[in-house]
Amino acid sequence: MKKQIGFVCFGEVNTPIERLQMKHTEALEVLEKLDYTFVDGGLVIDDPGYETADAAIAKLQGVDMSCLVVCVAGWVPTHAVIRVTDNFRHIPVLLWGLCGWKENGRIITTAEQAGTTALRPALEALGYTFKYVYNVIGKPYPVEKLDAFLSACCARKALRSARVGTMGYRDMLLYGTQFEGNSMRGQIGVEVEPYEMLEMVQTLETLDPDAVAEGVKFVKENWVFKKPCADEVIEKGVKYALAISKKIRERGWEAITLIDVDGMKKLMGFPPAMVFMLLEHYCGVLTVPENDVMGAVTQLIMKYLSGQNVAYMEYYEFFENSMLIGVPDYVPKSVTCGDVTVLPAAFGLLSASLLNVSKVKTGYVTCARLFYMHGKYKMHVYTAEAKEPPQWNEFGWDDPAPQLPSLEVAPDSCTVEEFAQNVACQHVIVAYGNYIEAIKDFCRMMDIELIM
Repeated sequence: MKKQIGFVCFGEVNTPIERLQMKHTEALEVLEKLDYTFVDGGLVIDDPGYETADAAIAKLQGVDMSCLVVCVAGWVPTHAVIRVTDNFRHIPVLLWGLCGWKENGRIITTAEQAGTTALRPALEALGYTFKYVYNVIGKPYPVEKLDAFLSACCARKALRSARVGTMGYRDMLLYGTQFEGNSMRGQIGVEVEPYEMLEMVQTLETLDPDAVAEGVKFVKENWVFKKPCADEVIEKGVKYALAISKKIRERGWEAITLIDVDGMKKLMGFPPAMVFMLLEHYCGVLTVPENDVMGAVTQLIMKYLSGQNVAYMEYYEFFENSMLIGVPDYVPKSVTCGDVTVLPAAFGLLSASLLNVSKVKTGYVTCARLFYMHGKYKMHVYTAEAKEPPQWNEFGWDDPAPQLPSLEVAPDSCTVEEFAQNVACQHVIVAYGNYIEAIKDFCRMMDIELIM
């Protein structure tokens, strides 16, 4: 994801230029410690002929920016700022007011917040998408707030070129995994592309035998098998993954969902857990089962905000102060704690199944789910401490029943009862860390209702 940000610093023509330049440099140095590429438009003052404003415009025009940082280093008449920003009003603006300092027990100021408080209502009245952040004398720079908004802006931009592939549609006739195509493309920006299982089957005949052999070798050398597995099972999973990988690379999909129960299991007789695991290996793609398009889009959002290859999980049990979340068959390597561990096992009518029984990383997590209801997009979000789960198993597995990849999550941004009354789907997307600030910024600029 390209994360390019524009930067312009503003001050008044009567403020000593050396002081403004120093503040410009210090602010830019703070930002450059973050994970973005900054394009510096320079220092702009309210000179009568707009020479500095037009110079900044010239430096920034043609740059593919996700956001424009308007850094206010002192009082500046609003018109000088709007002269610059009006050329970039199609992208979000981060209005950032710097602050004064202390000398000999006295506060010295260049009246930065006079400039920002004049600008904030003007930006709102003119219809800009923006966030207002300010420094406080003697306090650290508000780096977390700055980073959250910049991250949200980059996610917003990346979604406009993102593609999700779905093999089949509406597995098990589920409701919450469906999507509305026009609003998905128009408001969220994601193009969802269908993919027929037949195309996967037809591609099997064109696979390079050496690539298949290399895939089998990778599985045997890198996964830990808790008991022996037939080579033909491994080979079949590798072939399916290679066939789908070809389509992923051809179309540039960043996330994919497959028809699971009514497709891979029912029609192909092959649970897709192994296929999902290999798709992450081959393509680095996000994966979620059961034609969960909304889950895949949530994954994209959380990946853009966190930088992680985020996993999906499902709700299994609620406790008084926590919930048991897990998966029926696989987790990506990105969230695995220790070795990727697999177990040939039988479940229900499926006599041959390669099940992922790896442990999952613990830690502080942000759990999110995008959904569409009554013509409006909404995002259910909570933070929680994720710890190792109690001993449990899903009914139906052959004895000894396997411990599925799972976590016990104790929410701290809501109670379990509050969570239960807002939960939006059986699937949830889990990212490690606290991304609430970035999610708030993202939802605000995307007109998504945030539910916590």
